[in-house]
Amino acid sequence: MTPHALVLPLFAPLLLATASIAYPAPPASGTSGDWRVQEASNLVDPVQLTFNDRFVKAGESYFSPDGKRVIFQAVEQVEGEPPEDFYAMFVADIVRDKTGRTRAIANIRRISPEGSANTCGWFHPVDPDIVIFGTTLSPPSDETPPGYQRGSGRYRWQFPPEMRIVATDLGVNDATVDTLDELVGDGTSYVAEGSFSPDGRHLLYTSLEAGQGDIYVKDLATGNTVHLVSAPGYDGGPFFSPDGRRIAYRSDRHANNLLQVFVSDLAFDESGAIVGIEREIQVTDDSHVNWCPFWHPDGRHLVFATSAVGHRNYEVFQVDAAGDATSTPPSMKYGTGLRRVTFGPGADVLPAFNADGTEMMWTCKRGPSDTSQLWVAGFAADLASPSAASSSGYARPEPSKEDEKP
Repeated sequence: MTPHALVLPLFAPLLLATASIAYPAPPASGTSGDWRVQEASNLVDPVQLTFNDRFVKAGESYFSPDGKRVIFQAVEQVEGEPPEDFYAMFVADIVRDKTGRTRAIANIRRISPEGSANTCGWFHPVDPDIVIFGTTLSPPSDETPPGYQRGSGRYRWQFPPEMRIVATDLGVNDATVDTLDELVGDGTSYVAEGSFSPDGRHLLYTSLEAGQGDIYVKDLATGNTVHLVSAPGYDGGPFFSPDGRRIAYRSDRHANNLLQVFVSDLAFDESGAIVGIEREIQVTDDSHVNWCPFWHPDGRHLVFATSAVGHRNYEVFQVDAAGDATSTPPSMKYGTGLRRVTFGPGADVLPAFNADGTEMMWTCKRGPSDTSQLWVAGFAADLASPSAASSSGYARPEPSKEDEKP
């Protein structure tokens, strides 16, 4: 990536704390069945939700706040024809068993226009019939350069300038432009990666309008927009903490294509509007790609995907995300309590929790088709004493040949 000029944020951070964390080494043995045993203390009864007979690939899925639906992006199989070039956006109903566990999805429906590129779907926190997602509305231009690329390899993220964030009512959506309302973006620079604050007042998103990936927030009550994070390099994938007082995001802060996880405390005015950043905390600081951080509903932990085990096998890790004397337990602080969550073959990425944190849904390639699909499992990781994980003799693995050739 090309280094960009520094753009000063509206409010300069008052404190920058960096946590250098050590990752567990890969398992010593490796039979194909090991991952189920290795994950058993974290994930209960993993279930595959999407399959290759319907989707070429699927990913980035999120639960609705009422737990009745999921939203996700996917490329659909088309009999007798080549698949579309870009992800479409889908919603589906959750099918649960008598215990309340998610067992499948049903009534899958496309909600994005034909031929468009789409990403980052999200449910409104108050009205689950309203969803937002990034879309180009129509096929994007053919020569969109990758906005993020790890080396010269397969991890490339396209940032089409036609991408903007839209909202739609699932009660009337018919997968056409006519049932989409544009919220931010005008089609001249990439705008996506949107999510709502817990009360639905603020829309958090990433935009390249300043020439690099920066994080913005729009007050939907007033229409005011604040440029929140504008450090050099690409900053993106932001989510509000469960209490709406912080945000978590990934950053290519040094423009070296090694993403790190950050958390920032938000500043508010008397009306409750977000006006800037009070403090930024760097949660990871290493030579790996750490991305897609997502809050556990307790507001004290994050899960994220990392290349620490290898660029051919991203895995999900859990880390403490609290940093003051009132945290529980008191020893918690940002970057401690590191715990590996997934052990499956192939990439495990984009983790997300349901509203009460009892289930984690993520994207992985562990199914028989070896394609990226959606999985879900009961989440049973020990959150009561996470600091035990950081004192268990873990050591950062040595760089592998896979790390050198992504």
